[in-house]
Amino acid sequence: MNFNLTLITQALVFAAFIWFTVRFVWPPLLRAIEARQKQIADGLAAAEQGKKSLESSSRQAELAITEARSRAAEIIAQAEKRGSQVVEEAKAAAKAEGDREKAAAKADIQQEAQRAREQLREQVAALAVAGAEKILRREVDAKAHAELLDGIKKQL
Repeated sequence: MNFNLTLITQALVFAAFIWFTVRFVWPPLLRAIEARQKQIADGLAAAEQGKKSLESSSRQAELAITEARSRAAEIIAQAEKRGSQVVEEAKAAAKAEGDREKAAAKADIQQEAQRAREQLREQVAALAVAGAEKILRREVDAKAHAELLDGIKKQL
């Protein structure tokens, strides 16, 4: 066995294997590795962007919640103010209605008092006529003496 020829043949086969591997096997492997590296880098960048977006959304959500709370407090304050205004308006309306009813009652009382005075005058006049009739023992004609009765009414 010739040691040199075997060694040279093995070296040539090994060189052919290396050439074949570098030429046909290695480029697809490098492309696959590079594609995987790019995919991992894109995933990391997307994760970082998602993290930033989440932080930004959290800040916006907190701002929106704070704004909503302040708006709610403002609405509550306005509602309380409006409620007190409604109560005050109702009090004023009730007072005005009470004053109107009081004035109407006073007017009714004055009218009733005036009617009572008129009735009293008529009764006094009738009593005066009856008294005069008894005193004079004769009948006095009320129609004939209307001026006399009106004068008596005015004096009373």
